[in-house]
Amino acid sequence: MSAVLNFKSHLSDLFAQALREVAPDQGGATVLIERPKLAAHGDYACNLAMQLAKPLRKSPRDIANALIAALPKSEVIEKVEIAGAGFINVFITTAAKQDVVHGVLTAGAGYGHIHVGGGRKVGVEFVSANPTGPLHVGHGRGAAVGDCLCNVLHAAGWNVTREFYYNDAGAQI
Repeated sequence: MSAVLNFKSHLSDLFAQALREVAPDQGGATVLIERPKLAAHGDYACNLAMQLAKPLRKSPRDIANALIAALPKSEVIEKVEIAGAGFINVFITTAAKQDVVHGVLTAGAGYGHIHVGGGRKVGVEFVSANPTGPLHVGHGRGAAVGDCLCNVLHAAGWNVTREFYYNDAGAQI
């Protein structure tokens, strides 16, 4: 069973290790891990071979083969394929995906909560609709966005104070 919950970060680290082995002088290359548009192309894709083709003066497919050969073994990777000119497609094991689902279910409502706020205080104020003017959907949107922002900040570990000001200053009818 896998303890890896962040596949993109894990794959980025693996490809960075392979890069150091294949092209140690190209450490400044950006390891970009993305989701492919088609599921048939795997769970994740990396274009590192395409980036390195010009500086290394080699074909992207040759570089992709070298990167795959240098890629450290990982229990979350089922298979790795080269597609097109040199894209590297990565397929994640079913067991690793099931581990993530299990982690989400185990954490329940606490899943995704982080503690970057450290309990520090933050105040979020959002304004009500003007009682002297016509109501429109933007008023509801402002309340929904403000409340959503408060929920996200709370999940990130902030001590959130919500201020919902009544817009009643001015001439009333």
